Amino acid sequence: MEGPLNGYNASDIQVLEGLEAVRKRPGMYIGTTGPKGLHHLVFEIVDNSIDEAVGGYCNEIETIIHEDNSVSVCDNGRGIPVDIHPQMGIPALEVIMTTLHSGGKFGGSGYNISGGLHGVGLSVVNALSSHMEVTVKRDGFIYRQCYEQGIPMGKVEQIGTTNEKGTVIHFLPDPEIFEITIFEKEIIEQRLRELSFLNKGLRITLLDEREEAPGKKDFHYNNGLKDFVAYINKKKEVINEKPIYFESQKEDVIVNIVIQYNNGYNDSIYSYANNIRTQEGGTHEIGFKNGLTRVINDFARKSNFLKENDTNLSGEDIREGIVGIISVLVKEPQFEGQTKTKLGNTYIRSIVESAVFENVEDYLNENPVIAKKILDKAISARRAREAARKARELTRRKSALESTSLPGKLADCSSKNAELCELYIVEGDSAGGSAKQGRDRNYQAILPLRGKILNVQKARLDRVLASEEIKALITAIGTGIDEDFDIKKARYHKLFIMTDADVDGSHIRVLLLTFFYRYMRQLIEEGYVYIAQPPLFGLKRGNDMHYFHKEEEMNSFLSENKQKWTVQRYKGLGEMDAEQLWDTTMDPDNRTILQVNIDDAIRADEIFSDLMGENVQARKEFIQENAVYATNLDI
Repeated sequence: MEGPLNGYNASDIQVLEGLEAVRKRPGMYIGTTGPKGLHHLVFEIVDNSIDEAVGGYCNEIETIIHEDNSVSVCDNGRGIPVDIHPQMGIPALEVIMTTLHSGGKFGGSGYNISGGLHGVGLSVVNALSSHMEVTVKRDGFIYRQCYEQGIPMGKVEQIGTTNEKGTVIHFLPDPEIFEITIFEKEIIEQRLRELSFLNKGLRITLLDEREEAPGKKDFHYNNGLKDFVAYINKKKEVINEKPIYFESQKEDVIVNIVIQYNNGYNDSIYSYANNIRTQEGGTHEIGFKNGLTRVINDFARKSNFLKENDTNLSGEDIREGIVGIISVLVKEPQFEGQTKTKLGNTYIRSIVESAVFENVEDYLNENPVIAKKILDKAISARRAREAARKARELTRRKSALESTSLPGKLADCSSKNAELCELYIVEGDSAGGSAKQGRDRNYQAILPLRGKILNVQKARLDRVLASEEIKALITAIGTGIDEDFDIKKARYHKLFIMTDADVDGSHIRVLLLTFFYRYMRQLIEEGYVYIAQPPLFGLKRGNDMHYFHKEEEMNSFLSENKQKWTVQRYKGLGEMDAEQLWDTTMDPDNRTILQVNIDDAIRADEIFSDLMGENVQARKEFIQENAVYATNLDI
């Protein structure tokens, strides 16, 4: 928390470019004007406060969602400078709020380490807000300035005196820009929790004033990443109760890593650079994997777990069941791509690799019993991987034109243009028959599944590839799985899960989603996976037919149309004929579909583990917590 106010004033604010076209092309700056872009506004503001915390100037951040869906972010940092900018001739606060690519993060004197390197955060949020108000406490005074759609509504005013310091930013997203302006508390909550884990000792609070009985959520973790890994593994059986944890610094890079194994078969690695989630990995993640593979193999040979003629364990074997969190702080990070999801600094790889090797080696030497458990698991994983090799070969399609290699029950489409093609994964032969008859054969393919596929959450790859239903699914999609996965080989760019609207149908849907999430996650990340939404009710009167997905919609229709209707409740897809299935569920002009996405990988991992894992108590708790949301279940 020590840090002088000097060294951060107007002269530290470097202007690179004027603010242009943000309102005309908001997607260029926040990616989308949908819900993701809306919540990005909050995170841009919070990230500025986090930068203050990383610099040692702030230890409390409060986020408030107000009743009108405006948001306030308050911190006790140094406060944005308000003195006159030497180049611009106006207060530095106004420069930051109205000029794109301005801030204390370019010259190196305002911030040593920062996530917001593009410097667009505050000005872009300002431009995309119908109203914004900034209050600054510094140098014994309180200052304020208001804006509408990015335009100052007056000068920076001194409105009082104070002994406190910090910044309060209050903004209301502009409905002219965004498709929706209602914030989802859970999305904000997940990000704030993540940031508090990454910055140990920092207190972050969230208050949602829209709730009937508003209460503050308090995120404060003194053990940082150790608390983070405990949170992720809280419902899993862990192998090393005491996690491998270390923090080291070399040159201008701070490396903070925690590793804990559980008894599952999947690896979960979460990497961050300057508090930004690097979903595509990068040099820090490569260094982590290389260092871990090297040190485990080295230790295995020294301990005679691997004999002279044994081949090395693969990285995949070593990472089975791992939860690894990598956080690096870098003075001048290079992020690849607009979304900053991949770290590119080449020298960081060797720094992280050597840090992992040295610290994991110390841990293994000091904890021989745990070391044996980790090696036993890796060697067991290798056996399973070798057993899976032959099975994997059967799922590889050498060419999309080799129709003979496709599963016999697949009714393929005639088009070979994957961007236009759709695959319906249908529950049961009966519904599959109707779907085959009702589809558009030019671009719609049908793959019926008999019964429930294997729960891949509880199985290694060798068992997964031994399943006939899963082999048919992999071969039909064409991408391969695991280390062979290549999204460019996808034969369809839309995959529809189409199951009955009952308990069994829901179970099959979750089994398929678990499979996609664990072995073909990129299909979900790229937006290829959808849930078909067949209607639950049909109303018929003569030749007049209406379909409804919700009972309340049907009841509303009946109250307005009081004629005598025949009501049909569709318990299964097989109850519809081919024409009905096309009209309601497969016709692009009429169908209702849900696109599956992963906004929060940690939360998704937790849900799949709860629903499909070995922990019965976790599954029971999930059902009890969410039973209130379940409707139209046929038991």
